[in-house]
Parts: sequence; structure tokens; C-alpha cells
Amino acid sequence: MSNYFIKQKNKLKKMKNTRFHHLLALALMLVMALSCPAQNREVLNNYQNNMQPLLEKVVNAPTDNERYNANELFVQMFDEALHVEGSFQWKWDFGTQVSVLTSSDRQFRIISWPVVRDNGEYECFGFVQSYNPKSEEYDVYVLNDKSDEIISANEVVLGPESWLGSVYQELIETKHEGKTYYTLLGWTGINNLTQRKVIEPICFRSNSSVPQFGQALFRREKNLRRVVLEYSRTAFVNVRYDEQVMRTYETKKVKKKKRTYTVQVPHEEKVKMIIFDEIAPLVPGMEGLPQYYAPTGTELAFIFLNGRWELRDNAQGRLDDPKLNKDFEPLPKNNPTYNMPLEK
Repeated sequence: MSNYFIKQKNKLKKMKNTRFHHLLALALMLVMALSCPAQNREVLNNYQNNMQPLLEKVVNAPTDNERYNANELFVQMFDEALHVEGSFQWKWDFGTQVSVLTSSDRQFRIISWPVVRDNGEYECFGFVQSYNPKSEEYDVYVLNDKSDEIISANEVVLGPESWLGSVYQELIETKHEGKTYYTLLGWTGINNLTQRKVIEPICFRSNSSVPQFGQALFRREKNLRRVVLEYSRTAFVNVRYDEQVMRTYETKKVKKKKRTYTVQVPHEEKVKMIIFDEIAPLVPGMEGLPQYYAPTGTELAFIFLNGRWELRDNAQGRLDDPKLNKDFEPLPKNNPTYNMPLEK
């Protein structure tokens, strides 16, 4: 049933882009979400119920062997479940233990979670379930965390088999000239000393479902494919996508009493942006050692303009509430939407 509706959706794409056809396409996608056969819903519900106790062991079992044995079974069972017809429409609910993010256009879904070792090291696991325009079905890709083997992580394009493991907290969708761009915000605890946050574009190979992590979407940064922030395990670094009042300054020359002065004229407008903390070593001479890195107190912002993320080092986010809109007050920092215990 779901394959039938996917075929119908592709036929609609070839039709003229009238308002009627647009509304019809939206209605079709709504029907697709409800098109999982009843017998498959029962199968998927059974998978969910059987996977939950395994996940509890992944999180709470007292030894590495127990956690990894449970995780191996969890991955195997999840892989089987994602190959069941209608699984893309299924709402996987594992609370805060597993992150499940789905694009609004139903192009793909990304699932991620960590296993924490006795020594405090993290290894991430996950899947991408993405639409294949050739087969008109959803393909499933297992994500393999190769963080320890990746060199120059901010510069390389990666595939599912060699992934910079992260637990993704947010999926950002931006558009330019009719094309949708996807950007992920992720986090992982690396070890007892450091942790990492990433701002990572994800795209798909032409006319295929194969995901690619990292993309040249950062204006004036030729080799940058993702933003990687590694810092002290005891520090808190804010990375979030939010609509804020952006304050910028324009340099102007004004005349006063027959003299010309250069002044900075402030401008404010509401803009959606990725706001994040600048980080640097707190101890002089510790450059390159992330366990000494922490926020400097300066906030930076990426704004999506003309199909690229543009860095604004002078674009400080401002709250709408005038009582809180003070230059000396930073934006409030929220706890990450996903977190795990630092120690077992």
C-alpha cells in the first residue's frame, strides 16, 4: 500500500505546480502517514516492545560486555524492523535514550544513540532510512562510528560506513531556489576529558538514497564541510537553532558642526540562526588540547543566505523581552535535549 502512494507522489511531482496539485500532494502525504497496514503495525509494535528491555541494558548494564552484547542485539532487531513495510511511518519512541529525527518532506529519517564504556568513552550507533527515487522505496543504512580514525574531521565528506559518531539533537531544514538543505546539530561525549558538538550538513547522492555527511555549505570557508567543537567535559557549550533579534552595525559618516564623524549605526531584525559559543583554551599555551577548551563568552551565529551558511561574528542573538535584552547578558543556555550520565 505504501509503495503505491509513493509512486503516486512521484507522478504528482511531474505535474504542473499549481495550487490545486500542491494541496493534493499534501493530502497524499498525509494519507501515506496512515497507510501502514494493520498487520505491519502489530509487527512494528512487537519490535518496539522487544527492543525496549534491550535498550535498558544498553544504558544501565554494569559492564561493557553486557552493554555491548545488548546493543548488538538492539542494532540487529532495529535493522530488521526498519525493513518492515511501513516502518518509515512508525513513530519510534524510546524517550530520551534514542534520538529519532525525520525530515518534514519525508526524504529521510536519522536515528542515533550512544554506548558509554566503563572508562567514560562513547561510541555512537545509528541508522539512516532514506527514500530511493529509483526503487521508490526507503533504503536503510547502518552508521558506523569511525571517529577515532577520521583525520581533519571538519574537512571531509563521510558516508555511513565511516561516520563521525554523534547523537543528533536537531534537524534544520532551509530552502534556496526550490532546493532543500538539511543540517544536523549533534553531540557526543568523547571520553572523561572531552566532548564534542557538530554542525553537520547531510545530503544524498544524485538520484540515490545514499547519505553523505558534510557539505560545502559554509560561505568563504573553502575546505569546511562541518563545524566541529571539541571542548572540556566539564564545560557547557551552547549550539542551537533559534529565531532571535539580530543586531548588526553599519558604519556611516555623519556631519556635525562642520566636522565629519564615523559612527556605528545599529540595526535589528528577527532572523533564524544557528547560535553557538566561541571556544578557546582557558589556559595559555594549551591550544590544540580540547580538554582545556571552554566558552570565551562570545557568541557566534550562522545565518542561511543564498544557499550557504554565513558566519556572523558580530551577530549576537538578542531576546525579545526588553528586560533581558542587555548587552552584558548572554543568551540563556538550555540543557541539551539529549544527554547521558557522565559516569557509570
